[in-house]
Amino acid sequence: MKSVLPVLVVVAALIGLWYAAAVPMNVRGVLDEAERAGAEVVPASGAERRERAVWTLVVRNPGAIPATWAQERPRLPAPHQVAAELWDTTAGKSITSKRSLVYHGWVTLSATLLGFAIGTGLGILLAVGIVQSKVMDMSVMPWAIVSQTIPIIALAPMIIVVLYSVGVQGIIPKAVISAYLSFFPVVVGMVKGLRSPDAMQLDLLRTYNASAAQGLWKLRLPASMPYLFASLKIGIAASLVGAIVGELPTGAVAGLGARLLAGSYYGQTVQIWSALFAAAILAAALVGLLGLIERLVLRRMGVA
Repeated sequence: MKSVLPVLVVVAALIGLWYAAAVPMNVRGVLDEAERAGAEVVPASGAERRERAVWTLVVRNPGAIPATWAQERPRLPAPHQVAAELWDTTAGKSITSKRSLVYHGWVTLSATLLGFAIGTGLGILLAVGIVQSKVMDMSVMPWAIVSQTIPIIALAPMIIVVLYSVGVQGIIPKAVISAYLSFFPVVVGMVKGLRSPDAMQLDLLRTYNASAAQGLWKLRLPASMPYLFASLKIGIAASLVGAIVGELPTGAVAGLGARLLAGSYYGQTVQIWSALFAAAILAAALVGLLGLIERLVLRRMGVA
């Protein structure tokens, strides 16, 4: 309970700030709606003018939800609007419906997991090569670092155009972008983990005349597990971002990126925010799953 209370306090404070920020952000929309309806927004003068101005901008009718928290297309949706949209597009829709966030989330998740698997595999292999070979350490590692300086928003359309030109479509281009973002954290984490054994442990293996492969399997890989899982948690979140970014330049009709695009095209800010929260919830679930697997693996190894 003591560990949960600070989190709840912070969440409550953020929600309060969110509600407060929605008032000035949506005031202009309330005034425009009132003007179009021909309503008198502000009386002529005096204290009544100031009082009525504040009341009209914040509350539609006495006892009603504030008008700035109930617009159909607000600049900044109120928390309850986003929560209602999330509930309606998850529990309120069939998972096969194209209006269901579960359906769109699965499309994005498929590309995320495939890209994450590719990026993780390449990252582990590259890290092993870097640790075992000084030539790769001097040549490959700098290029791996340089590759991450290219903005993904600029690289994604190039990858998609190139793959489309050779007939590769569907989930593969998104998975390639996801793999691009996820492999670097794995490389860095695994290199650090594989180099974590100290000199005494390595000398002991040499004393027993262990080969490089035996040293890798018996010492370096087990020692790298905590570093690997830490980098995997970063990689899975980056992979999800890559899958969403990969959906944007293609004009995709399915996926969380497609929901963001559709909301942007039609000015549906509530839809945009609900898709963003769905992506955040999905990322948290994936990171939590990796954390559970980490505890099980490390416990089996006797580390935790």
